[in-house]
Amino acid sequence: MPGRLHLYCLPYSGASAMAYARWRRSLPASVEVLPLELPGRGRRFNEPLQTDMYALAKQLAAELSESLKQPYALFGHSLGGLLAFELAHALRQLGMPAPQALFASAASAPSRRESHLELAQEQSDEQLLLRLRSLGGTPAAVFDDAEMLSLTLPVLRADFLLCGRYRYYRRARLGCPIHVLGGKADRVSMDALAAWQDETADDFSLEMFEGDHFFINACEQQLLEYMFGKLRESGRDPRAIEA
Repeated sequence: MPGRLHLYCLPYSGASAMAYARWRRSLPASVEVLPLELPGRGRRFNEPLQTDMYALAKQLAAELSESLKQPYALFGHSLGGLLAFELAHALRQLGMPAPQALFASAASAPSRRESHLELAQEQSDEQLLLRLRSLGGTPAAVFDDAEMLSLTLPVLRADFLLCGRYRYYRRARLGCPIHVLGGKADRVSMDALAAWQDETADDFSLEMFEGDHFFINACEQQLLEYMFGKLRESGRDPRAIEA
C-alpha cells in the first residue's frame, strides 16, 4: 500500500520476532508492522548469536538500508529499546533518513544502565532461570519444558551479554522524536526513563502504563493506540499516515 509507514520492532531479551506477531492485526492498515529477527533465533536460527551491541546495530542497519524507501519508525522493548537506539545511530552513520519516531519501552536510557553491568559476565542456567522468573512475562509451561529451555537459554544468555557489555558514549542527539513507555510497577525507575530526553534534538514524551516489566502484554491495545497517535503527530509528510 503506497504511503504506509514501516514500524520496525526489536525484541526483548530471549524473544524472537514472533513477539510482535499480533500487532499486525491491531494497528491500522496505514502502519505496516515489520518485526526484525535477530541472528540466532527464528528464521535466523543457524546464524551465530551476537553479544556486541554496536556490531549488531551495524549489521541490522546494513540489512535495512536497502529497504528504507518510505517513512519508518523504530520500536523496542527492554533490550530492544536500547538496540533500536543504536540502530538509529547506525542508520544515520550510513546516511539514511531519520525515523519518524523512536519508541523505547521498559528500557533505561542508554546513559543510565549501571544496573546492567552485573550481566557483563556469562550467566549460568540457574542464574538465567532466576532472572527470567523475576522479570515475569514468561509462561509457566516454558520452565517445565526441557526442550524449550534448551532453545531459549542460549539466546537469553547472549542477550544479557549484549546488555551487560554495552558501554554508552555520547554522540550528537538523534533528529527524531523519542517516546518512552514505562510500567508503573516495573523496576526501571522514572529517572532512568526520563533521561532518554537527553538523546533527542526533537520532541520527547514519557507515558506510564499499568503493569510490570511486561505491561506491553497487559496494556497492548492501549499502548498501540498511544503509539499510533504519536506516529500521526510526528508524520513529517501528512500522507505518510492516514487517519
